[in-house]
Amino acid sequence: MRVKEIKDIDGFFKSLEKCQGRVELITDEKDVLNLASKLTQFIGLTRVFSNPDIKEYEIVCYNMEDYQLIKEYLVPADGKPL
Repeated sequence: MRVKEIKDIDGFFKSLEKCQGRVELITDEKDVLNLASKLTQFIGLTRVFSNPDIKEYEIVCYNMEDYQLIKEYLVPADGKPL
């Protein structure tokens, strides 16, 4: 899913801890961040969120139940409700 924003970063991180499968954030530059990694969460996401040139990115869940856990924190790039 294309995302332009994460509404509640702390809530998003807490929901990631409950995810069973792989969850990735992919930038338009094709950087792939494995969100299961705490190191990636704190270093990689800081870089993504603080870079004004990154307007949107892709969140990929390999387990549909994981998507259900995190979707409330995501703001879709197309503005349509999840």
